[in-house]
Amino acid sequence: MNRNLKWRFLLIAGISIVSIIYIIPSIFGPKLPYWWKKPLPEEKVHLGLDLQGGMHLVLGVKLDKAIENALEATATSLKDGMRREGVIYDYTKRVDDKSVEIRVVKERFVTQVDDVLKDYYNYHISYPYQGDRTKYLLTLKPAEINLIRKSAFEQAIKTIRDRIDQFGVMEPTVAKQRDDRILIQLPGVKDTQRAIALIGKTAQLEFRLVDDEHSVEKALQGDVPEGSQISYERSRDKVTGRITKKPYLLKKTVLMTGEVLTDARMQTGEYGNAHVSMAFNKVGGKLFAQITGENVNKRLAIVLDDNVYSAPVIREKISGGRAQITGSFTDDEANDLAIVLRAGALPAPVEILEQRTVGPSLGKDSIRRGLQSLIFGTILVLVFMVIYYKLSGLIADFAVFLNLLILMAFLAFFRATLTLPGVAGIILTVGMAVDNNVLVFERIREELDLGKTVKAAIAGGYDKAFITIIDSSATTLIAALILYQFGTGPIKGFAVTLSIGLCGSVFTAVVVSRFIYDWFLSKTNITKLSI
Repeated sequence: MNRNLKWRFLLIAGISIVSIIYIIPSIFGPKLPYWWKKPLPEEKVHLGLDLQGGMHLVLGVKLDKAIENALEATATSLKDGMRREGVIYDYTKRVDDKSVEIRVVKERFVTQVDDVLKDYYNYHISYPYQGDRTKYLLTLKPAEINLIRKSAFEQAIKTIRDRIDQFGVMEPTVAKQRDDRILIQLPGVKDTQRAIALIGKTAQLEFRLVDDEHSVEKALQGDVPEGSQISYERSRDKVTGRITKKPYLLKKTVLMTGEVLTDARMQTGEYGNAHVSMAFNKVGGKLFAQITGENVNKRLAIVLDDNVYSAPVIREKISGGRAQITGSFTDDEANDLAIVLRAGALPAPVEILEQRTVGPSLGKDSIRRGLQSLIFGTILVLVFMVIYYKLSGLIADFAVFLNLLILMAFLAFFRATLTLPGVAGIILTVGMAVDNNVLVFERIREELDLGKTVKAAIAGGYDKAFITIIDSSATTLIAALILYQFGTGPIKGFAVTLSIGLCGSVFTAVVVSRFIYDWFLSKTNITKLSI
């Protein structure tokens, strides 16, 4: 074997071996031996919702709420800063969707207020405001608004992905669809309502004192004391499913939030009741000890998304940086609550804009029909090639088979998702791979008709067909890339398989089949070609 043939053989053999290694996990799955899972790849071809069933969601992130939260946080920090500087103020409040207004009681506090405001460089500060030298207006700069929206959206994607990963969904898709929309696909999920509740929960955890100094009954009649609010504990009866609401009168001041959490786990108590055990970081542990130490014999409410989960009486100072959320939980409810606490709160609420559920029976039917069309279409093409081009048709069939192997290996390597349109792309790839070989074979026939030797005819056929193959493949590849760039999910799946298949078909038609001919010519003196 000459040097040129040797290098081509090593290239083809290397690509074939690597392709086989990457396709084996998709064939054997969990049956792979233990020694395979260490050095060798375990990634398999992922199936889309249309092939295995599951849930499809499009969520809209209410990014304006993230800006409101940032303004509220600024108003709170301004109050703290002015208290430290000894500023007596009338109010600090959010006045619109991008501004916070401050009013102090005397103009003489201007120097102290300036010291407080020097750190708020991301705001445009108007002073005096409305001609009043006791008023300040802080307006978020456009760049800061864009940064808040972008950060909130990225954090929402991360938080949702963390929740889904802990929920145990295999091969989920969580991706940006637009600047304020998130695409979620959960293959194999059957309990859709539980999944939606887990994904969409904002999970704003707060610790507030119960206002036992005033009557909750009077508050329900409209006499709500200033600095307090009404919240409810919602519980579901495990037998009837009926939801009951117990009102609480809570202080508005938030003593601690879920930002200081480091862990949350579902645990079972002495009598088999599920609860959630929480662990705080160092700062949170000290703060919780301080809160419980200063409020002994008072009730501390644990509130999540304005729902009171429990309001136990503080019997003593609680040190150690741990706490519990108790209630009438099922194991699943306690586990889901622990998941959202571990993953963190969403920076902004989300709403479901689109929801579709694909049943597993439809998925199985899609798989069956897709595989049938792929198998029957491939068999018909391969048989035709053998009948029409004889032994040369077998070479083309081998090239098509290797092309399919490379295609599936690439899907596994890039962790791409195979959908039903993707199966259509594979079928089209088979046809185009055969078409490339047909171009070569017809050129070889023309060369043979001119009386050239077999070796010269093969060389001339490949040389003349090469430009045509490259041109046709390039134009189709450009179209596939455009489909991928601007298409939606199913169109992208079709474009991915078509693009990979096109590149593979050029390689197998130009390199692989040519190598087989050259190898035979180097071994034997062929005077007649079966084509």
